[in-house]
Formats: sequence, structure tokens, C-alpha cells
Amino acid sequence: MIDWNAWFSMVNLLALIAWAGLILLPRWPALLSGVLYLGVGLLCLIYAAGLMGLLSGLIPNPDGGGTDFTSIAGVRAIFASDAGVTIGWTHYLAFDLFVGLWIARDGDAKNISRLLQAPVLLATFMAGPLGLGLWLLIREPAARKQGRFR
Repeated sequence: MIDWNAWFSMVNLLALIAWAGLILLPRWPALLSGVLYLGVGLLCLIYAAGLMGLLSGLIPNPDGGGTDFTSIAGVRAIFASDAGVTIGWTHYLAFDLFVGLWIARDGDAKNISRLLQAPVLLATFMAGPLGLGLWLLIREPAARKQGRFR
């Protein structure tokens, strides 16, 4: 039997460590690589293994029934189980961390203050799309100033 509480705690801790490093530490290439490969990459691997296990039936979903992504009821059933919640949460953690890494790299490349980046990164950590939306508003003038929108 899989201890989903332990897995949930582990992915949260992994993401928290990566976010703390991204926000608080100097952005050395090794740190950025660590956040990408040990943070985002490992979360993606955990997610993929969990999703494939759930879809194949190797990981039972006793509380949530089958795996139906085609209806609200089907997705609700997936998230009604500890397995579904943990796997879904890992998905959010991986994507939000990837977006945070992009924001940090983009902000540094555009010479946007780390003090301005920090609250945006926190917003991305806590509420992914909110932080990304804020960043897109903040970065636009700096991108225009540099004459590029990459």
C-alpha cells in the first residue's frame, strides 16, 4: 500500500526547497540547473510515474474509481482519492516551479530587481497563474526597453 501522505509531503518539501533557493539564493548556474533538473525534472518524473501507474491500474484508485479525464464527474472521481490528489498536486508543483524558474531567468536577463521579482515568485508559488500574469505585466516595459519580447 502506498503512503500518499508521505508522497504528498515529499513533493511539497522538494518544491519548497527549490522555491526557497530560487527566491533567496544567488542565481548561480548550478543553482538554476538544480532547480530545473532536481526540482522540476524530479517532480515531472514523479508525476509521470504516478499518472502512468494510475492509468495502467498499477496504482489502485479505490476511492476515486476509474480514470476519466473527459468529464467533470470523471476528473472529480480521480481527485476524490489520495492518489489522484497527490499526483495532480505534483503536476501543479512542477509547472509552477518551471514558470518560477522562467520568471527568475527572464527577470535577471532584463535587469529587473530581485526585490521586485521576489513577490512575483511568491505569488507564482502560491497561486501559479496569478504570479505569471503579474510577471507578464511587469516584464513588458523592460522588454520594450530592450527592444525584444523573448
